[in-house]
Amino acid sequence: MRRTAGSRKGIAVAFGAALCLSACSQTGTPSATGGGGVPASTSPTAAGEPVRIGMLLPLTGRNMRLGQQMANAAQLAVPTGHGAVLDVRDSDGAEGVAAAARAAIGNGDRILLGPLTAGQTGEVAGLSTAAGIPELAFTSDAERGRSGVWVMGLTVDQQVVRLVSAAHAQGRQHFAAFLPDSPLGHVMAQRLNEACAANGLSAPNIAFHGSDLQSIADGLKTLSAFDDRQKQVSAAATTPTPAAPDAVNPVSPDTNPPANPGAPPATPPANATPGPFPAPPFDALLLGDTGLQLANVINGLKANRIDPSQVRILGPALWEAFASKLGALHGAWFAAPDSATRHGFVQQYRQHYGTAPTPLADIAYDTAAMAGALARQPDGLTETSLMRPDGFAGVDGVFALRSGGKVTRALAIFEIGQNGGATIVQPAPKTLTQTPS
Repeated sequence: MRRTAGSRKGIAVAFGAALCLSACSQTGTPSATGGGGVPASTSPTAAGEPVRIGMLLPLTGRNMRLGQQMANAAQLAVPTGHGAVLDVRDSDGAEGVAAAARAAIGNGDRILLGPLTAGQTGEVAGLSTAAGIPELAFTSDAERGRSGVWVMGLTVDQQVVRLVSAAHAQGRQHFAAFLPDSPLGHVMAQRLNEACAANGLSAPNIAFHGSDLQSIADGLKTLSAFDDRQKQVSAAATTPTPAAPDAVNPVSPDTNPPANPGAPPATPPANATPGPFPAPPFDALLLGDTGLQLANVINGLKANRIDPSQVRILGPALWEAFASKLGALHGAWFAAPDSATRHGFVQQYRQHYGTAPTPLADIAYDTAAMAGALARQPDGLTETSLMRPDGFAGVDGVFALRSGGKVTRALAIFEIGQNGGATIVQPAPKTLTQTPS
């Protein structure tokens, strides 16, 4: 598989430490680069027996197609004869995900990959913790992370941390957010507060809005201090322009006779052009909407003179899916994995299965590859081996497991173009030492 420069960097670090943790060097399997943590499970596997890797995926029900793609990706990462074996179980079967997890644990699986949803992750977490084996869940709900249970999906935390760091490095000092009054909106607000504090910035001004047009219009008007800014424009337009210095004696104009004695003071013409509209009281604004509500927010930005030339608009990675329609937000940023790093994996998957994989298949691949690689190491699948400080180079870029179930990712910064679409303006860091944790 062809690797990007970022992927090669991660591998170079690993090989420099005399480690070769690639589960399948021809397919771009993540490579490990560092260490730290507390062992989660230390009982050895019998000599000559492959390490069993449990996977909990929806193989029936409405998500079965996605579950099958993720299982396919994991099989590419841990092929037969690899030294580890996948034990894939249906998380959506009639007996439920807890029964699937118990069966995997009872079968001697040394780690659990999955399940897919936040609710299912919560059901399994107690079982995996009690059994002393790590769980790497595929949800993107960071609240489900805890000691021994890592959230492997792309989280709000990872995106907001990257955006605030990048915008602050560009000189942005005053952050605000206009977010939907929803669980996602409130999580984004909390993460923005934390990211601003971590960067030594003052607390952001955060406003929440409902789904109706009036709530959006009123909220943006208040957040942007539109009325006060409008008053500044009106005051500037009615202030007389000082007369130019007298041509005869510019130093002491009082000694020169007036050109027209008795004339009233000059007033600005009725069609005088006011100066530029003042900027709002922030230079970076985080949004969280998509779809029709985002269209309404965009209209509100225009109506309240929140100009992209004055304010850096920041948004979620979800914008990538419809960036071609976001020309009105030109200059806005979102943080996401660099799709170029997954090119080789996509080719390989298409060659084997005839279709392109979804982004969640990337996570299944990277997670299985990491588990398969570590399974062959002397330390095995422990928290020490999983929590390598420099992390792993995967098909979605570098990632690392941290304490408390957190996962950091090296994300690229994308910018919306004048006519829509998005291009990378800041590549993903090549190592996680460049990425705030």
